[in-house]
Amino acid sequence: MESAVVIAIRMSTAQRRVLFTVKRSGEASADALAQTLGTSPSAVRQHLAVLKSGGFVASRREQGRSGRPVDLYHCTELVESQFASTSALDLSIELLGLLEDEDSELFSRVFELGRRRRVEQCRDKLVGKSLREKVVGLAAMLSEEGYMADVESIPQKSCRLTLHSCAIWAVASRFGLACTTELEFMREILPEADVTRVAHKVAGAFVCAFEFRPRTQPQSLHLKGSNDLTAT
Repeated sequence: MESAVVIAIRMSTAQRRVLFTVKRSGEASADALAQTLGTSPSAVRQHLAVLKSGGFVASRREQGRSGRPVDLYHCTELVESQFASTSALDLSIELLGLLEDEDSELFSRVFELGRRRRVEQCRDKLVGKSLREKVVGLAAMLSEEGYMADVESIPQKSCRLTLHSCAIWAVASRFGLACTTELEFMREILPEADVTRVAHKVAGAFVCAFEFRPRTQPQSLHLKGSNDLTAT
């Protein structure tokens, strides 16, 4: 079911469902999307053609298992703003840019104060829960903010949190400190876990993803092909 975030563009319900499913998938073929949606690939391709012409999705081609080329679809940056609140967004970005130029120390403090506020808001809601329960609770709070978060279990009693949308993309894509404080926020509210970013939209991934591992367990290698993304 679609989140409470409204996609404020003119399109049919079916097209919104396709767009939402592409967003959740990160990248997928028309056949895979059709299977998820329970409809025909031809119908999905028609909707994708409309969404592509509107600039909401893009595609790349790769060789499929049968040797035939397959088009893989993903959402464009245009969609990010549709999944996030845009109230006073332009003004906020302009003010942050001016602040960064005029007073870098105060600029950093703005993000630090925001991190502390989020920690205070979330910490009490997670008291007394297991690591997985805390990550699930964090995912629920982030989804309410527009991040389309989900959680999956991974080996060594650990969890992976995936953010399919970035509610602050306009800010995060310009100011790296937004992503740094996001990681610090997660580490502070879950001190019993080693938190590692393993996928990063700003670095070119389709999602942001984080792994939470109990401190008593050794960390495993990052996702195949990923670089060390813990610093930003």
